[in-house]
Amino acid sequence: MNANCAIDHDYGSPQGASVLLSAAEEQRWVRQYLPLVRRIVNQLSLQANQVLDREDMEQIGLMGLLEGLRRYGAPDEHFGRFAALRIRGAILDELRRQDWRPRQVRQQVHKVRDAIRALGRSLGREPCDEEILAHTGLDQQGYLDFLQADAVEAVESLDDLLQKGLEPGAEQSNGFEERLLQQRLLTQALSRLTERERLILTLYYQQELSLKEIALVLDLSDARVCQLSKQALSKACAFLTAHAES
Repeated sequence: MNANCAIDHDYGSPQGASVLLSAAEEQRWVRQYLPLVRRIVNQLSLQANQVLDREDMEQIGLMGLLEGLRRYGAPDEHFGRFAALRIRGAILDELRRQDWRPRQVRQQVHKVRDAIRALGRSLGREPCDEEILAHTGLDQQGYLDFLQADAVEAVESLDDLLQKGLEPGAEQSNGFEERLLQQRLLTQALSRLTERERLILTLYYQQELSLKEIALVLDLSDARVCQLSKQALSKACAFLTAHAES
């Protein structure tokens, strides 16, 4: 795989207006894109299987796919990327609705994150893993749990930006020119990442691999992949948010 490839998102049909599909056509396209739903469920199941089982996740993903079809119209070569974002967004929305990370867990993540930032300020550099473990009192598994939760929060943030659009009023103004601008901005954001960071996001968003699967592909530890993915996602989010607010 080319490590320099970018995540190439499009946000709707090139014509800028969807074509109403018949019920039979919808069913045909849903069957055709069912493997995509299952790949994304597999990607998210390692994070969410304590809240939703795979069958429930597939049903929610199918609803996201159907909504995407009705919004997009007849699929073309760009639809797969649009559909993947809709499917993942539908599942993440349901997970948030069910409070899949209880408030206590979220507070613990924020507490550890603040402690790591304070340690970095006192050292004047990024602390290493051993220093973080000593400072926070976490064991190896607790630290990995924190890194995974931290990375998932970053995934949700980027997905929210991509779902809602980058400009104020993007939901109402969804023309082809604006989507082209969004795609260009995302490409610019990704160009600011390192080669390895781009590869991780490509494997996540295009190949629908989970963070654990990416660790196996790249022969890295789960903790290192979580760190790199959080770093890449945070950079992309910061660029897109800054542009949206400018």
